[in-house]
Parts: sequence; structure tokens; C-alpha cells
Amino acid sequence: MAEKKIKVTLVKSLIGTKQSHRATVRGLGLRRLNSSAELQDTPAIRGMVYKVAYLVKCEVVR
Repeated sequence: MAEKKIKVTLVKSLIGTKQSHRATVRGLGLRRLNSSAELQDTPAIRGMVYKVAYLVKCEVVR
């Protein structure tokens, strides 16, 4: 069975955000505005996305 993946895209600037939120975005593999990363859909990744939901856009990739 194929692993589920999610595509996360940074849609808002990190300027003025908390340092821990910046670190979370970097942990997701996002560097600059409109950069995207395809990640495995795990509870840990979901938690990271939830923490910075106001900065990113997320969609399920099959």
C-alpha cells in the first residue's frame, strides 16, 4: 500500500513570526515564499502543519 503524502506550501512571510514557528517551517523543508515540499502524512508532520497553519497551505497528494 502506498504511503499518503501531503504537499505543504509557504504562502505567508515569516517576518514578525515567533522563532519557534520559523524553526517549524524550516523543519518542514520550506525556505522562501511559495516554496513547496511533499512530505509523508504522519501525526508529527500534521502537528507541525497545524502549528503554522496561518503561514502554509496544505493539500493531500495521492
